[in-house]
Amino acid sequence: MESKLTGQTAIVTGGGRGFGREIARALAKEGVKVAVVARSADQLAETVSIIQSEGGRAISVTADVTDLSAVIKMVEQVEKELGAVDILVNNAGRLTSIAPVWEVNPDEWWRDVEVNIRSVFLCCHAVLKGMTQRKRGRIINFTSSGMANVSAYDCSKVAVTRFTDTLAQETKEFGVSTFAIVVGPTYTEMTDYIIESEVGRKWLSYLPKELEGKWQPVELAGTLAVALASGNYDALTGRWVSPEDDLDEMVKRIEEIKKDYLYVWSFRGLKVE
Repeated sequence: MESKLTGQTAIVTGGGRGFGREIARALAKEGVKVAVVARSADQLAETVSIIQSEGGRAISVTADVTDLSAVIKMVEQVEKELGAVDILVNNAGRLTSIAPVWEVNPDEWWRDVEVNIRSVFLCCHAVLKGMTQRKRGRIINFTSSGMANVSAYDCSKVAVTRFTDTLAQETKEFGVSTFAIVVGPTYTEMTDYIIESEVGRKWLSYLPKELEGKWQPVELAGTLAVALASGNYDALTGRWVSPEDDLDEMVKRIEEIKKDYLYVWSFRGLKVE
């Protein structure tokens, strides 16, 4: 049976490796035309080669997704070569600032925040005019749970989660759905840096022991992205979800989720009797 995603066009940022590569592969296997975007041309070429060897269609676009003009040109190229963008996966991210707040380099701290939220905003800004005009589209943003000594990354991902919720409210009348996804500990270059770098060993020395037996396969990100891109779970727009969540059960209980403000960052106070 032909996938309902066949023929759609997707942009996957950070598509040269890790989660981005796996999501691009998973979408391509469903018949999606995929544009993988990053700054590293060699890694993008490898991703495209893998997808093509698996029978999929993909192109690479080398671009800095924190640069407005580069993002605009990137989207224009994708639309010219593959067609109107139906799916956007904002996977690109940065985590280099590891230390307590009083020990971090302020410029490094801010750069992490800037990359992680600015890239999401710019890519959404670039594709949403078309999506809202066509009254269809799905956006998947990567978020994360936080921990001490990586406050820049944590703050930026909270911002992405809130942005996802706000975006869902702004686009609901235009047939666009937005999701934030969080995947558990996975072996990627980012986690390797967190654990093996000098600052990681100094400030996050407890992590290797804490993560024993908790590592997850990178393929889970692709499976989750395909499920959300399918349209079967649009009722969950604005929410953050993980591979551990039962999406079908969440859809069945969507009214409860909305009523109790679940799966969103929200202000919840004591109930007044």
